[in-house]
Amino acid sequence: MFFLWYLLIGLVAGWIANMIVKGHGAGFWINLLVGIVGGFLGGWLFSLFGIFAVGTFGSIIMSIVGAIVLLWIAALIRPAHRD
Repeated sequence: MFFLWYLLIGLVAGWIANMIVKGHGAGFWINLLVGIVGGFLGGWLFSLFGIFAVGTFGSIIMSIVGAIVLLWIAALIRPAHRD
């Protein structure tokens, strides 16, 4: 049951991070992947400062921050698209 909860948190976090960074959603699977990886990244980044998520709201915030950092890093690595 916890696995499904983590997937739901990852999906919400990935969707919100995509809305903040890009201005539109990137699709179900990409949002899910970004949210889950962002959750791990956010947990690692927050633990460096001695901050740990408490509850569902804390987990979502930490995942959103991690997903935003992940999307920011991906934008730095990926070359700019020229039309």
